[in-house]
Amino acid sequence: MNEKRLTWDQYFMLNAHLISMRSTCNRLNVGSVLVKNNRIISTGYNGGISGEDHCLDAGCYVEANHCLRCLHAEENAILQCALEGVSTRGSHIYVTHFPCVHCMKKILQAGITKIFYLEDYKNHEYCYHLLKVSNVEAIKMEGGIENFINDADLLSGHLKWQFR
Repeated sequence: MNEKRLTWDQYFMLNAHLISMRSTCNRLNVGSVLVKNNRIISTGYNGGISGEDHCLDAGCYVEANHCLRCLHAEENAILQCALEGVSTRGSHIYVTHFPCVHCMKKILQAGITKIFYLEDYKNHEYCYHLLKVSNVEAIKMEGGIENFINDADLLSGHLKWQFR
């Protein structure tokens, strides 16, 4: 196999990173990709609901250190499947950041069997308990992805990545 060819996991994680660049959140850009049988079934990024103001435009609506305006990337990917009638049972999710407790519960309830993530982010100990009792594996991918944008309006640029 060609050493320069991405693995499936790297390919899907790079997609999650690319999708995170559509985020409308001022606090953290997160992207997710739902995959079944090595096929992307849905994607999501964190941002406001369709037709409503986004954090980039109206600012974050924060209460108790949580933005009420924003749906999380994992929620958006799962909800897109629900909207289109696509089963998530047995799928894998690739997320740029470790899921929060609320997203973890939704991931597990949706029948997603494996979670891949790149960055730790306020990893809650209850998430690890939920993973254990659900017999779902969360895999932290090693490596990094860097964004290089050449101009402020995002019209040109490239991604640089490194996986180990």
